[in-house]
Amino acid sequence: MNNNTSIATLGAGCFWCIDAVFDMIEGVEKVVSGYAGGHTTNPTYQQVCSETTGHAEVVQVHFDPGKITFDTVLDIFFAFHDPTTLNRQGGDVGTSYRSVILYHDSEQERVARETVARLESANIWPNPIVTEIVPLDVFYDAELYHQSFYWNNPNQPYCQFVINPKVKKLRGKHAALLKVNA
Repeated sequence: MNNNTSIATLGAGCFWCIDAVFDMIEGVEKVVSGYAGGHTTNPTYQQVCSETTGHAEVVQVHFDPGKITFDTVLDIFFAFHDPTTLNRQGGDVGTSYRSVILYHDSEQERVARETVARLESANIWPNPIVTEIVPLDVFYDAELYHQSFYWNNPNQPYCQFVINPKVKKLRGKHAALLKVNA
């Protein structure tokens, strides 16, 4: 990674889905699945799934702002999940699957709030956006088997039925944003 790398921390349901999408985007240098927004130190996947730690499944998107802006990162984030469902994405239900932007500084907070206002005024969804916009406190890496899950487990049923349609949508509707080999 270069010295100009920025980081966005985003929760959009299961981190496997958003990890797969951002990993294909030009200017994204790495994506790390993890947990944030809770009160337990070093939570495990089992603890987060138990809904007792307060954490959300999130990804940290490390990106080169010279190649992709934070605004574009957020546009992708909002294009690949439903930000109007509270604590739910499809069949994944619970606070660990909430829609959340955990900003790193006041500029990210400003851009996040402006993006939500812009999307709300565009009436893209029939219901209001419920995405939380909160400061990042601590990020914990998820267990190694969660990292790049889609790419390491392409035949797993969740990957086939839930993530594949998102990857197809990305390749079809957002091809200009893809890395050359994506």
